[in-house]
Amino acid sequence: MNLINQSKNPYAFKEVSDNETTIAMVIWLLSFFTSFLGPLIIWAIKREDSAFIDQQGKNYLNFLISYLIYTVIAAILVFLLIGVLLLFILSIVIVVYSIIAIVFVLKGQDYVVPFTIEIIK
Repeated sequence: MNLINQSKNPYAFKEVSDNETTIAMVIWLLSFFTSFLGPLIIWAIKREDSAFIDQQGKNYLNFLISYLIYTVIAAILVFLLIGVLLLFILSIVIVVYSIIAIVFVLKGQDYVVPFTIEIIK
């Protein structure tokens, strides 16, 4: 059991069990295989069970939506040739931040990916 409290909401969660960290890790890990569908289903089923799982599901969906917006902007900029470079950089950044999120979640710590727009609160 990990004792944590690094969330934006100081009352969100105090203790995180190994089961909670595993489920939260699966939310982030499934993004490599199912994009949004797998994490969305797990979050929808398990969000009532744990504040930590709920927060990580929200963090993932906010990350997904934010970086989808950035990808669309980069795709539009392909016509100016800078978009190709931006798409390449974004693809690397998405993988790296997802791996970092998995590491944080396995430690029982809240992780919000940089440059993520908080759409789902």
